[in-house]
Amino acid sequence: MSSTDALQGSLDLLVLKILSRRGPLHGYAIMSALEAMSGDVLRVEEGSLYPALHRREEAGSIRAAWTMKDNGRRVRVYELTVRGHTQLATEEARWRAVTNAVQRVLKLA
Repeated sequence: MSSTDALQGSLDLLVLKILSRRGPLHGYAIMSALEAMSGDVLRVEEGSLYPALHRREEAGSIRAAWTMKDNGRRVRVYELTVRGHTQLATEEARWRAVTNAVQRVLKLA
């Protein structure tokens, strides 16, 4: 299974977690953080990341704002909302339940 396949269904959770730990970030910084925090195992393409960011923004779990970098370039920065913190806790609990169930099956199979 490729790292892209492993990300299916978990990207939204990972984005929320990264934003909860690292604070406001732009898209490229989120991609870089995901790679670094996973030990270069998980990689996400822009074509997957930005739709995930838009989904989370529409759901109210993150907010985005345009800001100016030191070099004068505009970037869109994303940050977790109160609803996002709640959603993260719910999604983490769900993820742990699923991964524990998979581990039980792998041990018994």
